[in-house]
Amino acid sequence: MSLLNVGARALQVNQTAIQTAGHNIANVNTEGYSRQTVSLRTMPSHSTIDGYIGTGVDVDGILRNHSELLTRQASAAASVQAGDAVRLDRLKQLQDVFTGGTSGLGAAINDMMNALSDVVNAPNDLTARGVVLTRMDETAKRMRDASGRMDEIAATVDYQTQNGVNVVNNLAKDMAEVNRQITLARGKGQQANDLLDRRDQLIRDINQYVQTSQVAADDGSVTLFVANSQPLVMGDRAGSLSIGDPQNFNTNGAQKKLLFTPAGSTQKIELNEAVLGGGEVSALMRFQNNDLAEGRNLLGRLAVSISETLNLQNRQGLTLDGALGENLFTPIALGNAVNGQRNANPDLTMGLEVVDPSKLQPSNYVVRFVGGGGTVTRQADGKVFSFTDNDDLNTLMLGQGLKLTNGAAAPDTEAFEGASDGDQFLINPLQNAANQMQAARFSPRDLAAANAINAAMGPSNDGSLQLVSLKATGNPALTLPPTGTGVTLTFNATASPTTFTLTGNTASPVDTSTNPPTPLTAPFTYTPGQTISVDGWEITLNGMPKTGDTVVVGNAKDPQYGDIYVRDAGNAKALMNLRDAKIFDGGSLTDGFAGAMAQIGTRTQSAQFAAQLSTTIAGNLENERAAVSGVNLDEEAARLIQYQQAYQASAKMIQIAQNIFDNLIQTVGR
Repeated sequence: MSLLNVGARALQVNQTAIQTAGHNIANVNTEGYSRQTVSLRTMPSHSTIDGYIGTGVDVDGILRNHSELLTRQASAAASVQAGDAVRLDRLKQLQDVFTGGTSGLGAAINDMMNALSDVVNAPNDLTARGVVLTRMDETAKRMRDASGRMDEIAATVDYQTQNGVNVVNNLAKDMAEVNRQITLARGKGQQANDLLDRRDQLIRDINQYVQTSQVAADDGSVTLFVANSQPLVMGDRAGSLSIGDPQNFNTNGAQKKLLFTPAGSTQKIELNEAVLGGGEVSALMRFQNNDLAEGRNLLGRLAVSISETLNLQNRQGLTLDGALGENLFTPIALGNAVNGQRNANPDLTMGLEVVDPSKLQPSNYVVRFVGGGGTVTRQADGKVFSFTDNDDLNTLMLGQGLKLTNGAAAPDTEAFEGASDGDQFLINPLQNAANQMQAARFSPRDLAAANAINAAMGPSNDGSLQLVSLKATGNPALTLPPTGTGVTLTFNATASPTTFTLTGNTASPVDTSTNPPTPLTAPFTYTPGQTISVDGWEITLNGMPKTGDTVVVGNAKDPQYGDIYVRDAGNAKALMNLRDAKIFDGGSLTDGFAGAMAQIGTRTQSAQFAAQLSTTIAGNLENERAAVSGVNLDEEAARLIQYQQAYQASAKMIQIAQNIFDNLIQTVGR
């Protein structure tokens, strides 16, 4: 009977081994499956007078070929790779918005500025004027088109992010259920290999969207954490994720935060973006809050700077009809800062105006009031500025090209004041600026090509004084000289150095050829080639005057000048010269788009390198994990033959035992 028992047990064990090998082969292409191996143990031997006699073999268990360390490393690396890949895809779309070539926004800006040269050469040519206005309209259209394409990217990101969050929530529920089943199996003393594989695969799937960390419990369940500390899955209970505005500011979707709701609770916890790690959802939110926000700010700054700069200069000239010029583009409203959700006075409004386009930064700002002063954080680079009071805050923001107001409609609103300790404001003035850019002038006669001021040398001048340039700047606001008299510069060459006096002016002169500009005090020192600014216009003279020499700057509509403004192109030349003005971080107006394109290109190139690196790391770790857990068909086929032969031998053993037993019965029966 012992031989029969040994054979029967061997038959069962080898059948289990064959079934396990077949299970491996069947799941060779199953994602997340870990190869299983039958662990055998020798049955206890029987003691006889002839020694210990073996009693066969038994199954000790079905082992799961699995490395916890490699699985976690591969899962974390795959999470980083997924985030890098999806961010790179979106950055490539953003880079397409800032494309070069003849169809790009940069070409439209260059064409617009270059078209002014024809007006300079022929100021009363209506065709040349019309081309300029057409180019301006085309620039505005391309600016709006670029903004619209960013809106499309944002909508895609919103959809993809929300879809990813929904997938994570469903996977978290599935994992909680698998946790429950594993706990029950472990309570019965069973090793639920397939359930463990299922749970590991669920964790890997979740990590494709948001990176997690895991802690195993004594009951066999695994607690899954997001953002290092929030339990997305704990035992058989699952929390949930959602997307919403920052809890400090209601940005109407301009910025997104990942919110966590614990199991059994309705309270939403804002997760720190800095500790989210990899995953598609995390990467998409970083793209929207950082990359896309910078793209919008770069485009918005371009739109605001071009429109403000050209508008200001056109208002300094005269049209063909002799009227002061008007805005070439519809003024872009910056809107008001976003109030903090917990501000003491929710009705307090912080308004915004552009005062210096050349100082604008492509960034959002967060203003926090603390102890009568506070801080301003520039989000583009994380730089923090401190201020001691409201006057200091207004001065600080003027350095960023912005004026803070109380939000009223009047253009000369007083500076912002009235915030309480603990109040916060989010300043994002450029986010939607490009979408507002519209051409405002369509009649060629409305282009203010002529100078609003004119200059004449004194008829009795004896020196070599020459007029190099004269133009209205509007900085400060242009004050036209009185009709019939004008502003007179009278020179005194007997002084050392030569000096001059001003009559008819309303403001003190400033030497703008120095950096920074130098205020002049009477009697004013004359230096050949210096640029003198007064009353919103500036004049540059060369040569040496004699005592008593004069230069009279007058209103171009003064009858003494006749209709010279019709043939004058002074303001058109000033408009054309703006293409070389230092507006964008020390770069010229025509270089503004190229600079923006370079910044987005740099981000894309960096993201591409990161994606290539993370793909390599994730691939290597997955190969290492698969080397331990993966199914090798050649190995399984060899084992299948081995177990088959052992099964056949076991069956033969039973047959022999049966024959021996039959012979023994027959012998005893005789």
